[in-house]
Amino acid sequence: MERSAAVTDAPQPADRHIPVLLERCVSLLAPAIEAAAQAGRTPFVIDATLGMGGHSEALLNRFTALHIIGIDRDQQALELAGSRLQDHQHRLDLVHAVYDEIPEVLEDLAIPAVDGVLMDLGVSSLQIDEAERGFMYRDDAPLDMRMDNSRGFTAADVVNEYSESELARLIRRWGEERFAARIARSIVERRAGSALRSTGELVEVIRGAVPAAAARTGGHPAKRTFQALRIEVNQELLVLERAVPAALEALVVGGRCVVMSYHSLEDKIVKKAFAAGASSQAPPRFPVELEEHRPELELLTKGVGTPDPQELAENPRAASVRLRAAERIRIRR
Repeated sequence: MERSAAVTDAPQPADRHIPVLLERCVSLLAPAIEAAAQAGRTPFVIDATLGMGGHSEALLNRFTALHIIGIDRDQQALELAGSRLQDHQHRLDLVHAVYDEIPEVLEDLAIPAVDGVLMDLGVSSLQIDEAERGFMYRDDAPLDMRMDNSRGFTAADVVNEYSESELARLIRRWGEERFAARIARSIVERRAGSALRSTGELVEVIRGAVPAAAARTGGHPAKRTFQALRIEVNQELLVLERAVPAALEALVVGGRCVVMSYHSLEDKIVKKAFAAGASSQAPPRFPVELEEHRPELELLTKGVGTPDPQELAENPRAASVRLRAAERIRIRR
């Protein structure tokens, strides 16, 4: 975990990034921010997946007392966000960390609790747009896919070193790909001749493994395998399983957590954590609900929030977003 200074010489990212569900996220966090300010204390919000800083910029512009703690594992994102948010440097801490490290980040900053946490999950616009990062199946680039490309194993390591059964398991589980076994077998056969090093080579293998009829009707044949590899390389779902409880634990009473996910695997984790906190812990048929049994959370969204047609027209990347939000109403004793 590293503190990062805001920089001024990076390219301006505002024209490269349209924040998803921006107004909805701001309005959901607003009551907690305003309550803290009215109580005479500095409101703190963690932007746990800072990206290029679009949501944080809107929050800082809207709430003049707000202090943002921006976390990202991608050092390039931190530099770009630092440039974008340079006018707010005195109300901003940028931290190079993974978002399940919220407790350590707050301890390092000597901040006991926060009024809000925002998570915008999945791959960022920056990572999608930088072809050389290897996240996209439509560009030929090195097989990398690391969100923090300063450390860790790459997608090339996975496809060249995992066994056929391990590859099939992760493609089926993280990619929800019905042809996982065929794809894994084709990868192992192909790498027997020479290692797979580029996204283009991997796409070629996948195209050969997926039946033509399925490829014609199911979108790009490599989409689900690339998703699975990205999740594996960055341990995204394991991180998320730790991060959501950590975010909820960091909230003051009245604090709010807002999470945007982009596929069902992410959304299930968020939904489960929120539902657990919003449920009574009283034993079945217990005659009285004691204080310690009361729910700790109140759900702020009925089901999931989705973008309206206007936002979809302006920002097609918002098509699959699922938004959930919850407010802490009680601290566990």
